[in-house]
Amino acid sequence: MADLDDLVAGRTTLTSSDLEKLHALVADWQLLADLSFADLLLWVPLRSDDRNWPLGHLVIGQMRPTTGTTVHEEDFLGTKIAWGDRSNIDSALSQERIFRERDPEVRGGFSIREETIPVMNMGRAIAVITRHTNLGAARTPSRLELTYLQTANDLAEMIAAGRFPYEENSEGNSSKASPRVGDGLIRVDSSGIVTYASPNALSALRRLGLTSGVEGLVLGTAVAHLARRPADRSPKEQSWVSLLSGKRASEAEIEIASGVIDFRVLPLVPAGQRTGAVILVHDVTEIRRRERELITKDATIREIHHRVKNNLQTVTALLRLQARRLADPAGRAALEEAVRRVGSIAVVHETLAATGQDRVAFDEVADRVIASVVEVATTSGVTTAVRIGEFGMLSPAVATPLAMILAELVQNAIEHGFGEVAGQLEVRIDRAENHLRMVVADDGIGLPPGFDLEGSTNLGLQIVRTLTINELGGQIKVNRAVSGTEVVVEIPL
Repeated sequence: MADLDDLVAGRTTLTSSDLEKLHALVADWQLLADLSFADLLLWVPLRSDDRNWPLGHLVIGQMRPTTGTTVHEEDFLGTKIAWGDRSNIDSALSQERIFRERDPEVRGGFSIREETIPVMNMGRAIAVITRHTNLGAARTPSRLELTYLQTANDLAEMIAAGRFPYEENSEGNSSKASPRVGDGLIRVDSSGIVTYASPNALSALRRLGLTSGVEGLVLGTAVAHLARRPADRSPKEQSWVSLLSGKRASEAEIEIASGVIDFRVLPLVPAGQRTGAVILVHDVTEIRRRERELITKDATIREIHHRVKNNLQTVTALLRLQARRLADPAGRAALEEAVRRVGSIAVVHETLAATGQDRVAFDEVADRVIASVVEVATTSGVTTAVRIGEFGMLSPAVATPLAMILAELVQNAIEHGFGEVAGQLEVRIDRAENHLRMVVADDGIGLPPGFDLEGSTNLGLQIVRTLTINELGGQIKVNRAVSGTEVVVEIPL
């Protein structure tokens, strides 16, 4: 789907303030569509500069209701019309007021009534919303439908007056669980007294323990008696009575032992005078429970990685202690290699414990592994060891064996590639979406005559081959380079 900014680029004279207003409108206009039981189209005027009359209009937004049947199954984004083709859109833009067609239009088997609502910013019309209602679905409306429609008309008047969407950003308005019309709706007057509550809103309030009806009650007073403690997103400086009276746009939660309810308060000021507010209510008990489970799970996983890292460090300490007690140089060297291998695994778990994520930033791990191997190498021949390219984020199932593979290849290059001769070691990475290629190259003395990877008795290369093929399902090749040796490891991701 085309982005709003892309659609208007080079076609209109909208300012950054205008675009910000339209973005805010599009973020919230599902509310208007649902309350209206109608489809919405957003039109902007086409013109090269403000001194000239618009050439026409362009559709940059489309919204369908979730409370009724759409009348526009087709996609209108990018549709252009010339000035004069739709007089009601022209009039709404030029006269900056709402227009309603006198006679409905029959289109696609539907009898459709169209209204045009100017979108105001900084005292001027910057766009027009067309609201398309299917009159064929009309029936004797219920109190819920009448309340919806009345609220929709109030919001339409506020859009035409530049009062919606609200200029102030209310606390918590970016909540992932922001309520919708169908979750529950309460309408209060300017004193905060409930004039209507939808069945879903009543069900949510019953979850809090409010068993009686709320019509005629001051909603804030009723909720305040139920509140054990406001959630973190509740404005601390406001009482529930003030909050739910609709004096300002806001969003807050109430939590008691039986549940968590989210309130979104939308003040209604259709003629410049606050007449009350509509309050959207959403039972988020299950959502918050799952969030807490995820937080607990993340903390548990982080603690497991931390303990694994500590246990591996204990193992390395014991191996080092044992190595110091050995008089046999070969046995001491074998234990020191074991220390290095266990340390490579510990680095992965240390990274996981620090980030608390289920993915490993492997570039950090690789740099630490390379540095530690070079630091404890028995030879002083390597002058530089560099990493070229990025591994990116890897799963622990890939990161742990890959860390060991990298450590073994670097160690092998230092011991057998250089000897006492100074040289350069490079680790080159080519990362694709589903594939990783790692090359460990040195400019050392090269492979011995008749070298065969599968027949090699080198323990490090055997470990690398086993981990690459059996653990990661990849391939490994050892090549003679122009100068030195390169080992190529390719694994699927």
